[in-house]
Amino acid sequence: MRTPQILHRCGHGLRREASRPNVLFGGVYGAVLASSMVAALTQYGHTTREVRLYDAQWLLFTAFASALAHGYAHLIARRGFESRPGPIGALRVLLDEWPLVTATVPTVVMLLGAGWGWWPSANIEYAAFAYNIVFLFGWGLSAARAARRTWGVALVTGCVDALLGVIVVVANAVIK
Repeated sequence: MRTPQILHRCGHGLRREASRPNVLFGGVYGAVLASSMVAALTQYGHTTREVRLYDAQWLLFTAFASALAHGYAHLIARRGFESRPGPIGALRVLLDEWPLVTATVPTVVMLLGAGWGWWPSANIEYAAFAYNIVFLFGWGLSAARAARRTWGVALVTGCVDALLGVIVVVANAVIK
């Protein structure tokens, strides 16, 4: 009888962790970044294995650069409202951006797999795009449930968030 209670508590801890604003922000931003980067990098039709390895490297580099930029911006923004964080506090602020990088990892793995010949390198961007849209749906659903919305409302929220993700990714691809 104690095991379900422990698992139930662990589930709440995971849900609470996943609903933290920086985790939600990083997850959503990382999924949109990954889809946008893949769309931008493949817009000219270069889909060889070597190009997919290059795309994976650029996506990972961009994810780390974006996380660093967001952490840096948070550090600057907090200066006027919090006591001086010092080097450890500054490092903690930067490390809080881990969800952004983590959210791009599945797409990086897809690109690496295409580059290493695990699967065809042509059209892998569609699989990455589909995965990231489902991921955005999941983030929207999770956030709504963490906010104690009903399952019906949470499902609608997830669908709307996935649709907004599609719009943002398409807009980014068109702009680039």
